[in-house]
Amino acid sequence: MIRHYNITVKGKVQGVFYRQSTAETARQLGINGFVRNEANGDVYIEAEGTEEMLGKLAAWCRKGPPRAEVREVITREGPVKPFSSFEIRR
Repeated sequence: MIRHYNITVKGKVQGVFYRQSTAETARQLGINGFVRNEANGDVYIEAEGTEEMLGKLAAWCRKGPPRAEVREVITREGPVKPFSSFEIRR
């Protein structure tokens, strides 16, 4: 069953290749959706996949790429949307 997660990542997560690394990880896991930087310094992700796939992505988000300093990850479930790929939004 496909599920939809809205994920907000707080900490030093901009300027450290967080979006690119998230996209690569999501694509490897077969997850569709998007990632974008927020004006307040957070990174926001909408992701769709199985619960197992999304659990792996959420676990990765808590670490992030090597230069990231993740302080908090907030995950909320939302309604499924018709994503067909995973993209980086500006």
